[in-house]
Amino acid sequence: MQVMQYEITLPADYDMGIIRERVATRGHLLDDFPGLGLKAYLVRERGAHSPVNQYAPLYLWAAPEGMNRFLWGPGFQGIVDDFGRPEVRHSTGLAYYEGPAAGHRPVTAVRRRHALPPGAAPAPLVDEAVRETERLAALDGVVCAALAVDPRRWELLHLTLWADDRPGADGDRYQVLHLSQPERAALPRGRHW
Repeated sequence: MQVMQYEITLPADYDMGIIRERVATRGHLLDDFPGLGLKAYLVRERGAHSPVNQYAPLYLWAAPEGMNRFLWGPGFQGIVDDFGRPEVRHSTGLAYYEGPAAGHRPVTAVRRRHALPPGAAPAPLVDEAVRETERLAALDGVVCAALAVDPRRWELLHLTLWADDRPGADGDRYQVLHLSQPERAALPRGRHW
């Protein structure tokens, strides 16, 4: 599994209805995209549990060829044409779990990123993070939970999709506007090694 996200931070007075319309009219285009496990179309709005307006789609790729096909094809070019070329964060998947609400549409996504302490042995910290992801995935209301690592920055990324609103959740909270999940069943479950 490969995890990818780009964040498009928009002006404070930006009409987020433009992003909502974009997702409503274009989101379905990836509903059958080969190699895509899932894409969560995420937004944050300034003043609604967020300091910024942001469009920040997050992808879990079942196959790297799908990710490459997207990045070098017309899908990502639409983002570049409309917003410029954003920095694309890319991480290696460490774990993925379906939750008790796996059959429900996610409403909220919570993303946490944190750096591993300098000088610390990474393996025990990653093991602990995998156990935490598995524990989190078992909570009522969880659609799915994933864990990834960017070994360049030694940064862990936790993603949890919830079937309900999670105002007190720890991390960056997003509204899920749409979920494309053509190959979600192909995402490997559990620990990825």
